[in-house]
Amino acid sequence: MAEQISRALAEENYVTPTPIQAQTIPLALAGRDVVGIAQTGTGKTASFALPILHRLLENRIKLQPKSCRVLVLSPTRELSGQILDSFNAYGRHLRLSSALAIGGVPMGRQVRAVEFLVLDEADRMLDMGFINDIRKIVAKLPVKRQTLFFSATMPKDIAELAEHMLRNPARVAVTPVSSTVDRIAQRVIQVDHSAKATFLAQLLKQEPVDRALVFTRTKHGADKVVKSLEKAGIGANAIHGNKSQNHRERVLAAFRTGEIRTLVATDIAARGIDVDGISHVVNFDLPNVPETYVHRIGRTARAGADGIAISLVAGAEELSYLRDIERLIRITLPREDRRTPGQREPAPTAAPQHRSGRPAPRAHGARTQETAPGSSKGPRRRRRPGGNNGAPQSNRHEVNRHEPSRPTQGSVKAEGIKGVAFLHRESRPKNRPNRTQRPANS
Repeated sequence: MAEQISRALAEENYVTPTPIQAQTIPLALAGRDVVGIAQTGTGKTASFALPILHRLLENRIKLQPKSCRVLVLSPTRELSGQILDSFNAYGRHLRLSSALAIGGVPMGRQVRAVEFLVLDEADRMLDMGFINDIRKIVAKLPVKRQTLFFSATMPKDIAELAEHMLRNPARVAVTPVSSTVDRIAQRVIQVDHSAKATFLAQLLKQEPVDRALVFTRTKHGADKVVKSLEKAGIGANAIHGNKSQNHRERVLAAFRTGEIRTLVATDIAARGIDVDGISHVVNFDLPNVPETYVHRIGRTARAGADGIAISLVAGAEELSYLRDIERLIRITLPREDRRTPGQREPAPTAAPQHRSGRPAPRAHGARTQETAPGSSKGPRRRRRPGGNNGAPQSNRHEVNRHEPSRPTQGSVKAEGIKGVAFLHRESRPKNRPNRTQRPANS
């Protein structure tokens, strides 16, 4: 590195490069396009900021007025602000100017030429629906440029985007997404859904919390958790996309200094939270994407410290999410059951198997699933589509087992259209027969 950059690194107490830095920086210094796959918190910012600053210093040219040499795109305001701070810190002796451009802020300068393009947290930008915006921006940039592309995961859409944007890129993959920090003590507590807020307050009072980061799935949910904690006498604040920029900056600053000890956040807002001293990460809502769990708990156990990750799990849906997470990280997390006895469901038991692998024969006189409880009649026979004589029937009440069932009168129907759920009530005339009511054995 140039002497000015090495001096800045010494002032920042940077001694040993992280794995992503050690592998990426030499490639970027050589002018290669790079696809880097690494988790949040592994030092990706320095991986692209340091070689870019070095090359800018090496190839100083007289810039056109109001021009920009480097464009860095990231998914959140907080992360963008941290990247800007890093460029300013590493380049404090280079006399380079940097600016933060975020939504809602007017941008007066015209961008005429960009020599370096960086996409950070590309998978999160895809999740947030920015992929089309990225394509539009890239279309307006010079073809001759160096592109550094970083993502924690590499789904198909991100891989296609990288292939379209980069020229013969070098691929660097460190810290697979399935890994979790060894210093994080992880555990699961099963609770009743209605008791989650109360249990969270008890947990934060009992645990030796320095700073706690609580994750919810929605912005509305984050606000509700804050209100419930305040009622329990626990100071907390929320950070999410509906909060103003000034509020988010003020809350984050108070969280860093310890003035606020409990911060409730959504996944999108939390991507920019890089705070040392977070002792606890609590999943109030378990994420439905397994990789997100790894990103969440990675907010603790930083800078050589230990950390605790606690997940509150309620209902069959979150148990399904938990199984997906355990499958990804290849760890069975210790569980503690705090549900009320009436809410506990017995573990499902598999049907006994015959030696041939088929279900074992039923004992004589045993009731089958098709026998109505309390009925003296024998097992119901399945209706054959062709009727008794095999001829097709025109019964308008016949059930088509391939046709999805419709909800009964007055029930709520959910339709998923491109990831958006629309709820409406579907009613039926009182005299109209229920055409889609399935028999109990279907």
